[in-house]
Parts: sequence; C-alpha cells; structure tokens
Amino acid sequence: MDFWTSKPVRECQRSHLNYVVMDTERWEQSAAFYLDTDAQVITFVKNFNLGFPIPYTHSGEAKEYLPDFLARLGKDGDEVGALILETKGYDPLSAIKEAAARRWVAAVNAEGSYGRWIYRLVKLPTDVPGAVRSAADELARL
Repeated sequence: MDFWTSKPVRECQRSHLNYVVMDTERWEQSAAFYLDTDAQVITFVKNFNLGFPIPYTHSGEAKEYLPDFLARLGKDGDEVGALILETKGYDPLSAIKEAAARRWVAAVNAEGSYGRWIYRLVKLPTDVPGAVRSAADELARL
C-alpha cells in the first residue's frame, strides 16, 4: 500500500500488510489483536485506503459504508471464504449499513466468481473470536 497516515498504527503478523491503521483508540486495536491471533484467520486487513466501500442509500442520498476489516478464513486446513467484519459502538445508521452489507454479500455470493463471503457485526471487540468462529463454520457449510 502506498499512502501516508497520521493515525496510529499497530504491527501485525497475519496480514499481507505490516501495519493496521487505527481509527479508534481501543476498539479496532482489540479487534485487530483478535484477528491477528485467531487460527481461523488466514490473513486480514484493515479497510483503510483499500477502495472497498459498500454503497447504500439514506434519505434518498447515495452514500458509502467502509466496514472495518476484511479477512480470509479457514477451517480444518482449508480456506472457506472471506469475512467482512464491522466493530460498531453506537451508530444511528448501523441497521442501514448492515442491511447494505448483507445485500452486497448476497449479490457477490449469487454471482459466484469471487468466492464465498459473509458479514459479521460485533458490538464489543471481545465478540470478535465468536464472530470469526461462527463465520468460518457458516462459510464451510455453504
């Protein structure tokens, strides 16, 4: 990646990038730690300057939602698909963004040539391991 940031960064091992850019002080750092240490995560990346928005409409206006993380997941030694992970505290548009992400996942999975995808929204960073586990289980069944 070729960009500069004044935001804090955290080193990581389980990513093709050597740093994770942090938008928050604790939430994303905790989520990144869980992703970086979870055996079911093959690789992950913070969705910062990647050009991965999910389009949605609110009050008749086109907008873009940038989920926090993307991860490739594995189960029993096999890659099973990709996870879009959002760590969200309070956001009045949370339900609208989640619905847009689920529509995006359904469309990409129906098209079929981009692998299997799944979306998870967690309210607490400590919920990340459970979200990863349930996502890997569900992807393995698809």
